[in-house]
Amino acid sequence: MENYSIIIFLLIVMIALSAVADKIKIPYPVLLIIAGIGIGFIPALPNIQLNPEVVFLMFLPPLLYDAAFNISYREFKMNINTIGTLAISLVFVTTVGIAAAAHFMIPGISWPLGFVLGAILSATDAVAAISITKGLGISHKTSTILEGESLVNDASALIAYRFSVAAVTGAVFVFWKASLQFLLVISGGLLTGMIMGRILAFILKHVHRNGVVTISFMMVVPFVTYLVAEELHVSGVIAVVFLGLAIARFSRKLFPENLKQQSRTFWEIIIFLLNGFIFILIGIEFPYVAHNISKSQLLPYIGYAFVITVVALVLRMARVFLQKRNLQRAFSSQKRKISEHALLDWQSSLVISWSGMRGIVSLAIAIGLPVTLQDGTPFPQRDAIIFISVAVVLFTLLGQGLTLPWLVRALKINQPENTNAVQQSDSSTQTQ
Repeated sequence: MENYSIIIFLLIVMIALSAVADKIKIPYPVLLIIAGIGIGFIPALPNIQLNPEVVFLMFLPPLLYDAAFNISYREFKMNINTIGTLAISLVFVTTVGIAAAAHFMIPGISWPLGFVLGAILSATDAVAAISITKGLGISHKTSTILEGESLVNDASALIAYRFSVAAVTGAVFVFWKASLQFLLVISGGLLTGMIMGRILAFILKHVHRNGVVTISFMMVVPFVTYLVAEELHVSGVIAVVFLGLAIARFSRKLFPENLKQQSRTFWEIIIFLLNGFIFILIGIEFPYVAHNISKSQLLPYIGYAFVITVVALVLRMARVFLQKRNLQRAFSSQKRKISEHALLDWQSSLVISWSGMRGIVSLAIAIGLPVTLQDGTPFPQRDAIIFISVAVVLFTLLGQGLTLPWLVRALKINQPENTNAVQQSDSSTQTQ
């Protein structure tokens, strides 16, 4: 009963602070994280440990499905080059960069442990990107790139994480085998999502006149899809994302307007509660992991986390502006493989660079680190890796999250760019 009381208490705090954040005009995730940190230091409050399995099964599928459902498919397709670059190559570049910084800077961090930390912090977070950039007036294209990247890059980060942990435990790393497994995991997740999308579309085609049954099926199937994909040892993240994309296109043609409105209202409430709860949990975890670090090491570890945050930001900026130049070159060539709409200007490149917040997935996989190795010895530097990971998540969410609105205003980005052909076709139909 005590656990239920805590959950109700956190939900009430989350709802109240979300209203306050709207009044004082700051991103509500930032206020919720600060509140979570304060709540975590309450002596009478029991330790609230984040269970990675709960995050991946209960939180991730509906959040990914909703984001994929509502993303502009045409914008996604037009900007697939940039999205793929950020979601795959940048993830691995960031993993290597953070691994190098951690290895040379932090005592006791070997190369394998550095790669574990790099993989944990390599991917941006879909929940954070969508929640913090919402309502800032950034362009439709920029928003789609950020959402598309953070939807896909979780799969890349999780695969990098598995290989890194395997290296720590003594497994032999073979590049061609790792590359083949990466392709199999991604393509398997895509295929699973497409098949489950077909199955759900077939069901909805026969029950869509019953609004309650239709919405119930759309709520349950993302969980089923994620579980099926994970049981097949392919990417559950990719499977749920492609399920959302497939059902979004299907629903526009079939669903009557009243059903779209019912579904939209239902999902808005569910996603609001899940998002808010996640950000409070992120804040609460900091005091908990801080207890496992000696007081003499707190400030040095916070310093290491800050440096790693800067390294990740610099790498991201370099890769985004390199992508901007590559797109311009491709567009200027005679073959014209890139459309003009896919080009990036310097303002949008800067916003994309600054929007690389880490979030719940990084936190979950950090806390999910094995406690022991295969031989029963403790996992080396586990507490240090978890603490630094949580600190980096907080630095990105609070630092970049608080300054992003200021940056958008400074760049005078106050109206979405003119993408009438894309937005009109999508916005009129993109409801759940």
